[in-house]
Amino acid sequence: MHLDEQSKKLKQKLHRFTPKFIKNIMNESAKNLALLGIEKKALKLGDSAPSFILVNALGENINSIELLKNGPLVISFYRGAWCPFCNLELAAYQEVLPEIQALGSQLVAISPELPDKSMTLSEKHKLKFQILSDTNNLIAKKFGIVFTVDKKLRRLYRLMNINLSSAQGNKNYELPVPATYIIDKNGIIILSHVDTDYTNRLDPSEVIKCLKSM
Repeated sequence: MHLDEQSKKLKQKLHRFTPKFIKNIMNESAKNLALLGIEKKALKLGDSAPSFILVNALGENINSIELLKNGPLVISFYRGAWCPFCNLELAAYQEVLPEIQALGSQLVAISPELPDKSMTLSEKHKLKFQILSDTNNLIAKKFGIVFTVDKKLRRLYRLMNINLSSAQGNKNYELPVPATYIIDKNGIIILSHVDTDYTNRLDPSEVIKCLKSM
């Protein structure tokens, strides 16, 4: 089953079982987020991607410049291990990882969570690609995809046992909009997918299609 089909089923299931007051808060926050225009402001096709050195789940430094020496780099920015749609996405990318690697590319996933949280996620899904910690969303901000979680949504997250401060090690209450990028060996973005609706993710088949066309 494709990722978009899985996401649609999950969305329908959550819609059936989520109390109305929760849906109202989330819908209001989604509308306010859309008004920020992040999709238009974020880095896009043809832009130069910022280089980065981030820590992986084992505490090792991963340098994007070194990764790009081996071929194109696929980057998935996700919100955190607490997000069911992020979990679906990363599991879907694990399934196609051999094909991505066979095309001479590498895959990394980036979130603002601390390395120990990333390790839990990696172990949970037996992920074989790098899970990187973007502390304080410093790299995500360079891509132009970060927003501050509003107070109503913060209270709702706490009610749902989602502790952003603990997961990220700060009190910034910031998240990246889920985004997928492909960077070529010259550091140029050749695919960009940014959507403020966190339930909409780029299907890995589109990534494979782009890599095959290079």
